[in-house]
Amino acid sequence: MGFLRSLLSRRRFMRDSAAGVSAALLMPTLTPATAHAELPSDLTSLSAAQLSAAVRARQVSCVETMQAFLERIDNCNPVYNAVVSRLDDDTCLAEARRADEELSRGEYRGWLHGVPHAVKDLANAEGLPTSLGSPIFAGTMPESDDLHIARIRDAGAIFIGKTNVPEFGMGSQSYNSVFGVTRNAYDPALAAGGSSGGAAVGIATRMLPIADGSDMMGSLRNPAAFNNVIGFRPSQGRVPRTPDDLFYNQLSTNGPMGMNVEDTIRLLDTMAGFDPRAPMMMRDDLPGFDAYRVRGLDGLRIGWMGDYDGYLATEPGVLDLCEESLSILETHGARVDRVVPDYDMDRLWQCWLTLRHSGLSKSPGPVGSGEAERWVRRGCVAVAEGSPVGPGRWGGVERVCSGVWVGAWALSRRGAHGDAAARPGGAPSGVRGVPGQGGAGVRMASSASCGRAA
Repeated sequence: MGFLRSLLSRRRFMRDSAAGVSAALLMPTLTPATAHAELPSDLTSLSAAQLSAAVRARQVSCVETMQAFLERIDNCNPVYNAVVSRLDDDTCLAEARRADEELSRGEYRGWLHGVPHAVKDLANAEGLPTSLGSPIFAGTMPESDDLHIARIRDAGAIFIGKTNVPEFGMGSQSYNSVFGVTRNAYDPALAAGGSSGGAAVGIATRMLPIADGSDMMGSLRNPAAFNNVIGFRPSQGRVPRTPDDLFYNQLSTNGPMGMNVEDTIRLLDTMAGFDPRAPMMMRDDLPGFDAYRVRGLDGLRIGWMGDYDGYLATEPGVLDLCEESLSILETHGARVDRVVPDYDMDRLWQCWLTLRHSGLSKSPGPVGSGEAERWVRRGCVAVAEGSPVGPGRWGGVERVCSGVWVGAWALSRRGAHGDAAARPGGAPSGVRGVPGQGGAGVRMASSASCGRAA
């Protein structure tokens, strides 16, 4: 993929993508060995695996790598607004020099040694504010890394900032009143998807080599699709999450994003694995990347739901593109079966909303509420059984939705999360892109050197 010299036509992208689908699936991913060839002048064009191999082989220093990505962010982020709460250059370069010194002593921390990384702003990373895209928590400083983030750090990554999200991760877009709008890598006038929109756009524009994300109902997958990168939602229990409720709060899971399949597998391997602090996790180990092989499509069965007989709204041309792509896979031996589960989708949607509210009512800090939890658990059972949940369509669930957020705001204003939470803009020194710099004031510049081509 080359970089856009002009904004890519959405229609042309959809049309041209179909022809390359089967080739992309059948083509082996790049291996780190390719990094031992002559390096390109633009280090940000390398995959994470290639960059990793180049750093380990001392073909490129960690400082050179950091400089390349910081320059890329400076050029592209004013347009796309994917990276927020960014640390200043001096801080990032000091960490890169330390990583180079470790290599000089023969100390290699892992495949992400010296690789710049920005953490999704729903996860905690020590030294970076966790704002959740909300003015309620803007500038809140966590005391430690979340479990999966600690593993990325232990593998050698250098944390340089956060990636943007919708407020509380609630939505298939990525805008909020703290940092503003994250814009699509192919056309800044279009949506980036969400809630891992900042992560997807960061990879697609090559501001980031790789990214972590999370997914409740598509938050790794739809922004990846919107921006032509890879987003993978692992099975529940594969990647640890910081424990809160062990039974009810199982809708969301953390997972990886990458520019190709290899990078995504490698990051998943880094993030996954049992931790006794998350006892409901899977206990088996994933094989390393080298254990995977490209498989043929002969005998592969694919279930195709389409738009669920018209229940799911799609833009004209999308279904045609998907079905054309599936027909290409059939020519390579795959079998595509149209499947529509016999379930009332509206009832499923109501149940899911109730379960989601239950999870939010149990969030750490002032968002959690014993009364909210009691109301929502009653709603969970009632909706699942098809029973009314109280007066009106939503009953107690609607009460929870409003009460949880108002209560959280009130407690935060009293300083329940410390001075930074009660003071918008209370980010630590050395952090760039602090609250108040986003919104309608995001500067639009030429995207010629930042977007990705098909």
